[in-house]
Amino acid sequence: MSDWIEVGSVEDIPKLGARVVKTTEGDIGVFRTNDDEIFALRDSCPHEGGPLSQGIVHDHKVTCPLHNWNIELATGEAVAPDEGCAATYPVKVENGMVFLSLSA
Repeated sequence: MSDWIEVGSVEDIPKLGARVVKTTEGDIGVFRTNDDEIFALRDSCPHEGGPLSQGIVHDHKVTCPLHNWNIELATGEAVAPDEGCAATYPVKVENGMVFLSLSA
């Protein structure tokens, strides 16, 4: 049995934006960069739980909409001087479709 779930097509996620996947363990933000790379993070900033999916995506980071913390999309790590980490989730793209694994 596979733990991959289909999120939708790459085109369903706006460039420099995100889509939220609701799971029993909480919301996961699936992000698309300007160069069409896809990343997935727990949709909660490590600072005060702001919804990262509502933040601004730039380069390979997202800026939390609450207090402007920058979070690396690949690792979930806050950019210094801030400290903290949002859980990351594996993603893959096959034939233009995005798949998410719930194994953080």
